[in-house]
Amino acid sequence: MRVGRASRETKETKVSAEVNLDGMGQCSCSTGYRFLDHMVATLSKHSLVDIDLKAEGDLRHHIIEDSGIVLGMAFDKALDTRMGIRRFGYALVPMDEALAYAAVDLVRRPKPVINFAAKLEVVEDIPVSELTHFLESFTTSLNAAVHVKVVEGFDDHHKVEAGFKALALALKQAVEVEPRIKGPPTTKGMM
Repeated sequence: MRVGRASRETKETKVSAEVNLDGMGQCSCSTGYRFLDHMVATLSKHSLVDIDLKAEGDLRHHIIEDSGIVLGMAFDKALDTRMGIRRFGYALVPMDEALAYAAVDLVRRPKPVINFAAKLEVVEDIPVSELTHFLESFTTSLNAAVHVKVVEGFDDHHKVEAGFKALALALKQAVEVEPRIKGPPTTKGMM
């Protein structure tokens, strides 16, 4: 079982996360922000990665940022050396009128490119900028290149959720073990 655990305790936040890359998509998430909890549960459900994320702290920005950091760290630890994984993943996901794509490269060169194309500043109980920052923090701690882009849509809730679902499916593909791959999935000889 590929399991990773991480935690971070500062003067501002206390966050812990555990992931099982070979799970069933079970999620327990408590950040104090319902829409973020819903998006983490969506990420878990559609990637089939079990996620347990707990966060508390002083300000919304600190909680959301540190949740992304710690979740990314847990994924990174679960991936260990990254030997034998597919490395790349991508998905195109519709949600009603919204359409989003995501592409992932677990290469150990962090580069987040996130665009929800939202018209509103806030979706449910979180500013869209904070949701973007959550995925940027997650990507950087995961040590991956992650692109999430909404290409169509009207309802901002649907756009963001389509983006998270696309990311989930791309991650599911990228973390999968491919028995034919021996060693690191790169021509460089190391990730």
